[in-house]
Amino acid sequence: MNSDLATLLEQTAALHKHLCPRQVLGVRMGMFVAERVPFELPQSTKRLLAFVETDGCFADGVSVATGCSLGHRTMRLMDYGKVAVTFVDTLSKVALRIAPSVDARVRAAATVPSSANRWQAQLEAYQRIPNEELFSQREVKLTIDLDAIVGKPGVRVSCSECAEEVLNQREVVKEGQVLCRSCAGVGYWSQRE
Repeated sequence: MNSDLATLLEQTAALHKHLCPRQVLGVRMGMFVAERVPFELPQSTKRLLAFVETDGCFADGVSVATGCSLGHRTMRLMDYGKVAVTFVDTLSKVALRIAPSVDARVRAAATVPSSANRWQAQLEAYQRIPNEELFSQREVKLTIDLDAIVGKPGVRVSCSECAEEVLNQREVVKEGQVLCRSCAGVGYWSQRE
């Protein structure tokens, strides 16, 4: 294990008070994309955008290694229940999707056959298996508008119905009224009756 990996694993473990295999995968995926982008990671800018496909410790591993985060608006949760991430260079618009290889768990068991259990084998092996064996990667094309995702920071409007503030061009204009998505009927919640 190189010192960069060790340092990043310490950082992600500190967030959770433990280290698990998914955190290792998130960190390793972040380090893997760092080898393929023309800028330094973890980033201090907002050039890299990460679409993580599951929440939890995996996303924190990705965040620690890349500097992408929900708070910086450089990470988006696409809740597909998959340990995978699509990284997008917002300047070049190149998108790279990385996921564990379909046989990653089998490789982990073979790499650490003396391990006490499957979880421990994954924790140890995911730190050692070479990227080419651990991950599948492919360049992909986004099916969503990147400019709409990024929006315009600092743009604020008030919903005509509930009066709550709407940020980053997330409002909906319906019948000439500026509405938040919930009041426009496209929210994830509704009023309780």
